Amino acid sequence: MIASAGFLLMMLVGVPIGLCLCLGAVIYIAASGNPILYQNYPLQLFGGVDSYGLIAIPLFILIGEIMNGGGITKKIVELAMAFVGSLRGGLAYVNLLANMFVASILGSATAQVAIMSQVMVPEMEKAGYDKTFAAGITAYGGMLGPIIPPSVMFVVYSVIAQVAVGDMLAAGLIPGLILVVLFCAVIAAMGFVYNYPASEKRTLAERGRAILAALPTLSIPVVIVGSILTGLANPTEAAAVGSIVAALVGRYWIGKFRFDQLPHMMLRAGVFSAIVLFLVAAAAVFSWVLIYGKVPQAAAAWIQTVAKDPVTFMLLTNVILLLIGTVIDGIPGLIMTVPILLPIATEVYNIDPRHFGVVVVVNLVLGLLSPPVGLCFFVAAAVTGASPGRMFLVTLPFFFVACVLLVLLSIYPWLSLALVK
Repeated sequence: MIASAGFLLMMLVGVPIGLCLCLGAVIYIAASGNPILYQNYPLQLFGGVDSYGLIAIPLFILIGEIMNGGGITKKIVELAMAFVGSLRGGLAYVNLLANMFVASILGSATAQVAIMSQVMVPEMEKAGYDKTFAAGITAYGGMLGPIIPPSVMFVVYSVIAQVAVGDMLAAGLIPGLILVVLFCAVIAAMGFVYNYPASEKRTLAERGRAILAALPTLSIPVVIVGSILTGLANPTEAAAVGSIVAALVGRYWIGKFRFDQLPHMMLRAGVFSAIVLFLVAAAAVFSWVLIYGKVPQAAAAWIQTVAKDPVTFMLLTNVILLLIGTVIDGIPGLIMTVPILLPIATEVYNIDPRHFGVVVVVNLVLGLLSPPVGLCFFVAAAVTGASPGRMFLVTLPFFFVACVLLVLLSIYPWLSLALVK
């Protein structure tokens, strides 16, 4: 109780979540009256990041840096424009499809929203779209980043849950594509109601030129995802090869990437990776004291009184995680909830940990688009000047269809497990 009160107090006064986790563990050890636990503290802290799979995180982040600096994003947008720009609400489709392709390279929701807001929102405004809607759909497009592989959140979950990173990345592919289809259906309905504009229709020759110009950029997700799904490379190796392909495409095909930019990009990727890895290490310590204090067992006893079957448990988990995701960022929310809920899911309800991981990640990412925090909306607002509150109201249909996906995943586990070997 003392440890929980201390942890919540630190969060309320604005202490970074990583320090909250580390200091919360210290408070628990002090309250337990067992000083021997202090000797295990540094071992648990180091053990949290002693995993080969975590090397993929800085490499995925580096790919995003190279892609942004090398002009790859713009080529992807031009490709989407050639095919769906002429539809009613065409730029909204372009925004979404470009986000899907970028998600298959970048893997971070907030980074993706920041990049795509700079690229897409001004273009949509020029075409007559409301800035709030343009910024809002860009934020929802960023939701695809942590779901469509590669995904930093899936890598972190894999380490916490002790499952193969490749399995988690494969498990996110079908749910991510379903989400794209649902979002496209919403755009079609809103385009009919609000009479969204359509861009000029492209000729076959223009579409062919767009494909030719973007074809090398599409080799990046093909190399990453294809090598993982076919078993030719593990996620870390695929990320390393993907970063090389991104650099070569940006330098020799597009011509905007310079190798003297690489040290600065690697520094930025290293700084962001250090933040993520510190959170993972802090989570390992916090999980250790939770298990020692038998918190998962107590939570399991309560949940079993409410949820009598796996589907009920998953629906209850959706509600819990959505509430948590509204106030806590994705990765901290992941590392705080998985150690408690995963043992219940696997041991009590026999739920596959990979399926559970997809549901957890989708919930927490949706939380990034929900009040009171809505981090992705604030990122889009910082770039575009739109109101975060209005963004949420204008894009409510996207929130509802994302909830539909969560219900489908809760009822039909094969949606996330179909591609898992």
